[in-house]
Amino acid sequence: MGKKILDLFCGAGGAAMGYHRAGFDVVGVDNRAQPHYQFQFVQADVFEFMAAEGWRGFDVIHASPPCQGYSITSKLPQCQGRGYKLLIDDVRGVLAETGLPYVIENVVGARKNMPNAIMLCGVMFGLKVFRHRLFDSNLLLLQPPHIKHAGRRIGENGFCCVVGHGDAGRGRINAAHRTKGAWSVAMGIDWMTKAEMTQAIPPAYTEWIGRYMLRVGVV
Repeated sequence: MGKKILDLFCGAGGAAMGYHRAGFDVVGVDNRAQPHYQFQFVQADVFEFMAAEGWRGFDVIHASPPCQGYSITSKLPQCQGRGYKLLIDDVRGVLAETGLPYVIENVVGARKNMPNAIMLCGVMFGLKVFRHRLFDSNLLLLQPPHIKHAGRRIGENGFCCVVGHGDAGRGRINAAHRTKGAWSVAMGIDWMTKAEMTQAIPPAYTEWIGRYMLRVGVV
């Protein structure tokens, strides 16, 4: 058996697939049913699951707490008053109490709560999506070089905006870059709906982190 990783706030499993490809056995936990999750799944409140010591028997924990409250879009007028939960600090406290290695993922707007995090981008892994995401850990994580975006544009050469309807250009993104097929190729995900992909991270990110952890022997 490989090392076991607990995938909290797992969603449809973008992070999980990356860790699986790196060689981990994955179990996901989410408070909502996730019919497209590809691995063992437990439907439960994450904090209740952790309080019941459901983490025992795992070697490492990954957590992707809800990002909406940290996103720059939370400042838009239409998003005001929605009561988005800010859970990163609470999650970190719970994970630290386990004594296990952990990784917390969130959007770049969460930098204040994740000051030591590395940032991963799709172009680092040859993907046709930018999707900057932060990864904080009680382990030393190294960040690959951030390839400049110059010469790469959403709506050209397969580059997609995997948000909303895929048209951040408000009418300037052609239909070929807004299809589920285009998004699947851009993200490296072929098992999710479009709505699920908007909330996911490309598996390449956590595959890189997982392989690094196993290679340097920190788990």
